[in-house]
Amino acid sequence: MNKAVDFPQLNLFFNNSNRRIYAIKPLKITSHKSCFQPGSLSAFNKQKCTALLSSSSVDKLVNQDEHSLVQEDANCDGFPHVKSLRNFPKEELFRKVVMVRFDAMILLNGMKEHQSLPENAFFTIKYLYESGAKVILVGSWNENRNYRSHSKARLTTESVADFLSSMLELEVVPLKHVSEHLHSDVEDSQRSHILLLENLFFVKGERANCLNFAKELASGVDIIVNDAFSECHKVLASTVGVASFCYACIAGFYFEEGIYKLKKIINTAGRPYVAIIGGGNLADKVDAVQFLTTICDGLVFVGNMAFQILHALGAPVPMRLVELGALKEAVKVVESAKSRNIPLCLPRDVWCIKDHNPNKMEIVSVHNIHEGWQPVDIGPSSLEEMTYLLSKCKNILWIGPLRFSTTKEDKGGTLKLAEALGTLSSCDVSFVGKMESEELMDKSKSFSNDNFLKSAAVVWEVLKGGKLPGLMALDRAYPFMVDWSVAYDDPMRPLVVDVGSGNGMFLFGMGARRKYMNFLGLEMNAKLVDRCIDDIHRLGIHNVHFLTTNATSTFRSIISSYPGELVLVSIQCPNPDFNKPQYRWRMLQRSLVEAIADMLEFGGKVFLQSDVEAVTLRMKADFMEYGKGKLVIVEHSGCVANDKVGWLKENPFGVPSDWEKHVLDRGAPMYRLLLSKVESRG
Repeated sequence: MNKAVDFPQLNLFFNNSNRRIYAIKPLKITSHKSCFQPGSLSAFNKQKCTALLSSSSVDKLVNQDEHSLVQEDANCDGFPHVKSLRNFPKEELFRKVVMVRFDAMILLNGMKEHQSLPENAFFTIKYLYESGAKVILVGSWNENRNYRSHSKARLTTESVADFLSSMLELEVVPLKHVSEHLHSDVEDSQRSHILLLENLFFVKGERANCLNFAKELASGVDIIVNDAFSECHKVLASTVGVASFCYACIAGFYFEEGIYKLKKIINTAGRPYVAIIGGGNLADKVDAVQFLTTICDGLVFVGNMAFQILHALGAPVPMRLVELGALKEAVKVVESAKSRNIPLCLPRDVWCIKDHNPNKMEIVSVHNIHEGWQPVDIGPSSLEEMTYLLSKCKNILWIGPLRFSTTKEDKGGTLKLAEALGTLSSCDVSFVGKMESEELMDKSKSFSNDNFLKSAAVVWEVLKGGKLPGLMALDRAYPFMVDWSVAYDDPMRPLVVDVGSGNGMFLFGMGARRKYMNFLGLEMNAKLVDRCIDDIHRLGIHNVHFLTTNATSTFRSIISSYPGELVLVSIQCPNPDFNKPQYRWRMLQRSLVEAIADMLEFGGKVFLQSDVEAVTLRMKADFMEYGKGKLVIVEHSGCVANDKVGWLKENPFGVPSDWEKHVLDRGAPMYRLLLSKVESRG
């Protein structure tokens, strides 16, 4: 017989006829600091989705917090720090061709009658348009799905364009998804038009992540904005493949909030924290449920999964309720909970219906379900005990269906349990899954879209320990604010940045010769950076510093906070495999070139070199193409000598990098180039 005891006291229960009782130790409740300022997000959820967006509402969303939601938790394992639209320079969007991969599951859900949407579902599109970008929309949806409850018409690209036009109050023009005329269509279209490409649902290249299709899709596109959070667990050409063919791939506002909610589920600070798990299919979700036993203070089962746990505990369970092959997995969950001494709360009674007489319902013990009876809901005793247990929580996660079973013949016990959560004070409740969110929000005014994360597949994937391909494909961002006064004795000195600093030999040599300057190395290899930092401390150096980061996407955010002038940037011997998409993070990208051209002081220099001539030529071409006319090649100078081809004969700074020294020692040539920033000619 189950028994529940107060959380802060002895503890909790979990049991059946075998009299196995697992208790939890007294819990310390700690405060949780949200990355939102008070009232910053809730203000956007007070109105229904049918309300059209205004410029001020979009600006308010962007400016609500100086920190990105995605970057808020710098120590969140498994979540890379990615660049978001919120932190992307607004001036860089002007006249750019921006493709938005929108979330059809969320956006088109608004086509259902009486359905509300997250208010930020359209913010990404509206913000880009107001920033002067040429916006292209692309999505994937089942055309035969009936989004309008009273309409049997197929969900064509034209009908979706009409719906988006009405919501945005802007003209959305449908196009074929990809054609040889796409680029000209974008160039010729007026900025007042937003383009919608044809549905990708039936395109084989989309789900196969075909690089040729991705390249075609990204043709003529400068920036990709991924707002399709519900599909970020899939490897798609429109979310993953396209990242190799544009100079920036960033998260939209809706995607960003989805990651924030996902992080909150995994890294919540409020205790006690209990997860309510609905539905079944334990065999497929066992890794996720086991993980929940490691981060939660208790689990409550309100679906078919409860019978698998009861079966593992030796309780009598009708075999028709036992999932094939789930016993071993259920035992893993029980043992994992036992190892942490946390409770597993299971129903003690259930409502059952007669197989051949669904109008006949009875309340029975979970240990006494007779043949011919089917459990459809938790019983009143289970509801009472679970409600009491959950009333002691500070954080609650409900993942899976709200209803105990798919049958309509239930007593609404689990739904009453969900409603009861809305009455809890000082408790943060998150619902994961499509569920009956509309029904629940109608019955309980305590819940809003803030409480719901409808992308259950994404959450299950993360809880299982999997990565999210759509998230991993986004550009990285530096998640910390650099304290320059700690890094350098005098942060006002001129700054030299070495991109891909390796073991730091170049910067250490430069720092020793030029004490009047500061030197910063940006390197992706954390072990190399750690060694360099150790050397700095050991040698007592105060004008050299190193950061572990991908400069391609973080250069601008890091250098923009430096109080002094940027006078020199060096890029030496980058990976030569620039034609292979898998090495995208090692390549010189357009975003880095533009950031350098913008951040460098007039008269500042860019030093490029490689032992592979084709690499230096490629870097030269990139700086000439994307430097915005601000950079010119230094051909004649008293301290610079060029050979007949135009390469520098010697390193103009007299300090070789480690690889440069290795190349010269074997008698091979280096191909060097020096650029200088001038007043823009373009």
